[in-house]
Amino acid sequence: MAPRKKSSKKSASPEKTHGVINGAGEIVEQPIVSTIRENYMPYAMSVILSRAIPEIDGFKPSHRKLLYTMFKMGLLSGGRTKSANIVGATMKLNPHGDSAIYDTMVRLSRGYEALLHPYIDSKGNFGKFFSRDMAWAASRYTEAKLAPICNELFRDIDKDTVDFVDNYDNTMKEPTLLPTVFPSVLVNANTGIAVGMASNICSFNLKEICETTAALIRDPGHDIKSTLPAPDFTGGCQIIYDEKVIDQVYETGRGSIKLRARYEYDKSQNCIDILSIPGTTTCEVIIEKIIDLVKQGRVKEISDIRDETGLNGMKITIDLKRGVNPDLLMAKLFRFTTLEDSYACNFNVLIGGVPMVLGVRELIEEWIAFRIECVKRRTYFDRQKKAERLHLLKGLAKILLDIDKAIKIIRETDEEIEVVPNLMIGFGIDKTQAEYVAEIKLRHLNREYILKRTNDIEQLEQEIAELDDILKSKARIKTIIVKELKAVAEKYGQPRKSIIIYEDTAKYEEEAVSVPDYPCTFFFTKEGYFKKITPQSLRMSSVHKLKDGDEITQELEFSNNCDLLFFTDKAQVYKAKANDFSDTKASVLGEYVAAKLGMDEGENAVYMVATKDYKGIMLFGFENGKAAKVPLEAYATKTNRKKLTAAYSDKSPLAGVLWLEEDAEVIFTASSGRMLLVHTGALALKSTRSTQGVAVLKLKKGHRLFGIKKYAEGMFVKPQRYRTRSLPALGALPSNEDSADEQLTLI
Repeated sequence: MAPRKKSSKKSASPEKTHGVINGAGEIVEQPIVSTIRENYMPYAMSVILSRAIPEIDGFKPSHRKLLYTMFKMGLLSGGRTKSANIVGATMKLNPHGDSAIYDTMVRLSRGYEALLHPYIDSKGNFGKFFSRDMAWAASRYTEAKLAPICNELFRDIDKDTVDFVDNYDNTMKEPTLLPTVFPSVLVNANTGIAVGMASNICSFNLKEICETTAALIRDPGHDIKSTLPAPDFTGGCQIIYDEKVIDQVYETGRGSIKLRARYEYDKSQNCIDILSIPGTTTCEVIIEKIIDLVKQGRVKEISDIRDETGLNGMKITIDLKRGVNPDLLMAKLFRFTTLEDSYACNFNVLIGGVPMVLGVRELIEEWIAFRIECVKRRTYFDRQKKAERLHLLKGLAKILLDIDKAIKIIRETDEEIEVVPNLMIGFGIDKTQAEYVAEIKLRHLNREYILKRTNDIEQLEQEIAELDDILKSKARIKTIIVKELKAVAEKYGQPRKSIIIYEDTAKYEEEAVSVPDYPCTFFFTKEGYFKKITPQSLRMSSVHKLKDGDEITQELEFSNNCDLLFFTDKAQVYKAKANDFSDTKASVLGEYVAAKLGMDEGENAVYMVATKDYKGIMLFGFENGKAAKVPLEAYATKTNRKKLTAAYSDKSPLAGVLWLEEDAEVIFTASSGRMLLVHTGALALKSTRSTQGVAVLKLKKGHRLFGIKKYAEGMFVKPQRYRTRSLPALGALPSNEDSADEQLTLI
């Protein structure tokens, strides 16, 4: 087979000659930037504009197509129909599979409980938003219809309030937006992930939103927080009120709102019942995390936990041990689990086909502008219909003057096609009026019938004048919108589900008696095993049990009430409380730190630090001959973080770690055997944990820094031999006297 020819130019369109296609098999080089732009950008725009980001009516295209299909099926009134029928009918507008359409339907349903005001009245198993494992039934088993609130979504949709476009195969018309009577974009939560952007709109109470919108219509400078204190989440979780965050969300459309589960303590059963959780998590995630905490020994007050969710709603029951304070336990669980979580707001909405992140005020103002246009179009539509009827009735009034003449014209006309022109000439009316007169039944050609019809002329003229006045007055249109908002709030409004609690009341006092304090000795081995032994136990037996080849590398006398920092070979540090480890004996192996603290796969602890006040210095030596000096307080955190990344520089492998109470002399040993005695005061203290440090030991080719060790007086016969005036330095080979010292023997 001949090799393919490479071409730097785009080949011309292939031409078939004698059974051979010219240009076949050629490789056409294309700039990757233009290829991505031509292929990926249309996809990204399609996802943003037609799939993931909601519009000002509060719906994504998939939501709108589904609800409009149900509206056209007559499901706004009457009984329910099988969900499979709805899914099948929606495919005429939504060119996706039945599974995607049914998933959309489930999330809008009453049974799923994800919305404050569900749009679909469902029957059957539709799953639950707070459960990861509770799957919904197939569409052939469930039934649905539109909820009553959908009357406010489709009101006057047949009066040209919104634009209609062709569906994907040009066989049907569908609305571009729904003429919602209330700001549904803020009433129900909406989440979408597009390409390069996302949307996450939290829900607000319907009554409060309607009241706030009406107030903004009357007074653009209205203080939103006075009528809309905070969002309202389905499920009834608690909102930890932070005025700065609320202000940020209301002004910018971005911010993180803290949510907390609601619970009750059953004294008779000595158990805690969790009755609501943040919408950002699920029951299974919470239960699994609590079980994990119990296994790790971080939570010791729980004897059992189970999911008791049933017909009465969500419920997680936690059985307590005797004497446990339920509030203090929940404070601990709020810190360690998603029983307290954050909802990240991102009010990204399509306005006129352009994605915009808007604050609450701006979003309501955009909806008001949209609604004003809907009311204008509806009013104009009504005015045109009335004007058309008035025009017909005025023609009928002219016939009233001489009914016999009209009958004579029709009777004396030879051909049917000439009836309308002859009526136009005979009474001075236009074609539309003449057509209307010609279609009147013979039985209605009497004075009484015509008088009854023409009596409506005066009323129609008054109504048209009224509608013209509305079209000319923006204030009257706003008054109509306010009345509609009040009617919606009265009819569909509900009390708040989410309770607002303030930060000062949300904080629980830390447990005063928390950790008993007594002296103990910590042992850390080369293989990563840890032992905490009391002095009494050590006096009884000081012979340690170790794995084959293991040895004790650190022995610290400290107390039980302190923090332990374990530095690993992956440039990370894991923090724990000494109390997290149980007291043990020298005759046991101890606890394997990597497993106890949940370290990453293949990660090992290499050094241990015990501290209460985070004072002192950490010295890191690297194989490239550099050393970094970092204050221990750089590892102190205000929050109870258990893992810190970038604990030291990972640019070169770690050769050794030391904790020093203050600056002191340290021995740097190279693989060549050379030693350098350096006072750490000569090294600059760096506040950045991941600093690469400064060069200390000059290394010959093929050699590396082997280890670092704190110098003690008397370790060298002539210590001056190993000192230097400037850094970096080569160091010196050990003298014969120092070589005999077992402390300096390299293994």
